[in-house]
Amino acid sequence: MYALILAGGPGSRMGLGEKPMITIFGTPMIRFVIDAFEAADCEVIVILSPKTPYTHAWCRAQGISHYTADGRGYIEDFVEAARVLDPKGSFFTSVADLPCLEVDLVQTILSLYQKSKKDALSTWVPRNLAEECGSRIPYVERVEGVEACPVGINILRGDKMEGPQDEVKILLDDPRLAYNINTRKALARVNVVMKSRKQW
Repeated sequence: MYALILAGGPGSRMGLGEKPMITIFGTPMIRFVIDAFEAADCEVIVILSPKTPYTHAWCRAQGISHYTADGRGYIEDFVEAARVLDPKGSFFTSVADLPCLEVDLVQTILSLYQKSKKDALSTWVPRNLAEECGSRIPYVERVEGVEACPVGINILRGDKMEGPQDEVKILLDDPRLAYNINTRKALARVNVVMKSRKQW
């Protein structure tokens, strides 16, 4: 199963360079995401853009499969990549800035998707949890009766990309998914939290 890791944004909002390359204890954030999906037996492909030359160089040096999209936007880039890669079945898409992601979460999301019998899945966390973790809240929707925000991990059907897909929305109250590093505040908090991943 493919896991497309979207890493084409310049990360200008944080002012720390390309966001996937921001390090936590010397490790680029994207490495944690890649490791989690690879441990779940996914075939990882990093989706880049012309705006991320350093991430491109890092992927090349690490021997990580990657594809450079046109850089027109998050959705446009993964749709472009999916059309080129042409996955016939289901595939993951994920943002690159979830450094607390671990293999059990990937497995849980996949299991819930398979049980749902739906075409697509989106992953959400409670809004209050994301706020506690210092993450910026770009969008809020009620999921399972709770105000929630999207995590940035989805599953789609490659053979149904040209039309709407019947979607299940899952709510996971897990702080590891709430540390979406889009602010310096969230970065400072996750550095403290990740001193020992054993606390999870």
